[in-house]
Amino acid sequence: MGSPHLTLASASPRRRELLGRLGLTPDAVSPADIDETPLPGELPRAYALRMGREKALAVDAPGHVLAGDTVVAVGRRILPKTETEAEARVCLALMSGRRHQVLSSVVLRGPDGGLRTRLSETVVHFKRLSHEEIAAYLASDEWRGKAGGYAIQGAAEGLIEWIRGSHSGVMGLPLYETRLLLKAAGFSIG
Repeated sequence: MGSPHLTLASASPRRRELLGRLGLTPDAVSPADIDETPLPGELPRAYALRMGREKALAVDAPGHVLAGDTVVAVGRRILPKTETEAEARVCLALMSGRRHQVLSSVVLRGPDGGLRTRLSETVVHFKRLSHEEIAAYLASDEWRGKAGGYAIQGAAEGLIEWIRGSHSGVMGLPLYETRLLLKAAGFSIG
């Protein structure tokens, strides 16, 4: 007997690649189209969980729907998915020489509409970045559309002194938590 039907509620090639590391290919990909604006006073952890749930509920698909969200936070401040170089520069300068938190929620909606949720919490510490290092990273264009203005799977990894937690969670889909949810729902994962 094969695995149940799975729809990935994300257009992210990274999430699809990470899911493949578990030996799974989604039957369908249907990105959730929701308003991702944080609520007034919403804390990063609550925001990450809410976004994952809302994305899982927004996709109209049969079987199971896998959704997630990755939030980069410095203290209580939620950093944006950077769309401009100026935003990315502010984020990198803010994280320079200090640690920040990456919260990755993963939500599995079952055929009955029930939600199973997990949250990965990772601490990332950037080296103190020089103006030249920030400029070089910005020139790479890797920051575009990334939470906090960086992608750990690219050149930014060379700027990170240490991480404590899930590398795949920082990339956008925490594999340990995802595996737990999918196995509990009857998916064939070794």
